[in-house]
Amino acid sequence: MKRLLRAQRPPGGPSTRLLKLCLGSQMDWAVLLDTPPAPAADPRSLWSPGHHSPNFCLIQGGVVAHRVPTQQSTDAVRAALGQGVGLHVWEVSWDPAERGSHAVVGVATQQCPLQTSGYRVLVGGDKESWGWELGSNQLWHGNVPQGLYPGSKEDGGGERPPVAVPGSILMVLDADAGTLGFVVDGCFLGVAMRGLPRGAPLFPAASSVWGRCRIGLRYVNGASREPPSLTSLCRLSVRQALGKDQGKHVDDLRLAPALRRLL
Repeated sequence: MKRLLRAQRPPGGPSTRLLKLCLGSQMDWAVLLDTPPAPAADPRSLWSPGHHSPNFCLIQGGVVAHRVPTQQSTDAVRAALGQGVGLHVWEVSWDPAERGSHAVVGVATQQCPLQTSGYRVLVGGDKESWGWELGSNQLWHGNVPQGLYPGSKEDGGGERPPVAVPGSILMVLDADAGTLGFVVDGCFLGVAMRGLPRGAPLFPAASSVWGRCRIGLRYVNGASREPPSLTSLCRLSVRQALGKDQGKHVDDLRLAPALRRLL
């Protein structure tokens, strides 16, 4: 893949993954994911109690949306808080065994519909939402397929085989640039959608037809598009040089306590 970005999984789980990026336009993503994750109680981790299909209910304090089995209905849920500026990363958890057809994740405006009859793509099914169908890897916007993701538009090669999307992925919204992308199995798959509206809040969203599916949401981190601080860049460079066993290597270094805590 063009510009394939590998991630390590240090102690602390997927919310503290590091994207090992080259210097360049993607460095702010690396710095963002190398900073301490947002607290579990962050309100940006919650699904909205007032913006979901009647066939969804919220459980586990609002971080998991649970669909009630219903025939001939497609149902959607939207996050409680949207983002209109800055760079933001969410973790979406959705067991592949609970997806079926038309399992879509993405972002939406406040005007995106949350329920429709029959089985269809709902997030991405109108002009107010942008979605990635996890089974087929098809991108959707305005009820029009936008191509497979990851696809071949940017590298000029043939289409890649479908990606088997695991139970946990990262969704990356650059609200300032108007782009959306995803991280799967530690690999950033590139920009999925461009031309998203800037300034207006965009909300993580998901739609499903599968009875009893559970979709989890967690806000990982966010930042403005200001240049990263020299401290952040130095910390990232040292942690990448230390490799996977960062904690052990830091203990071996002769550093002042303040520097140990920084690393």
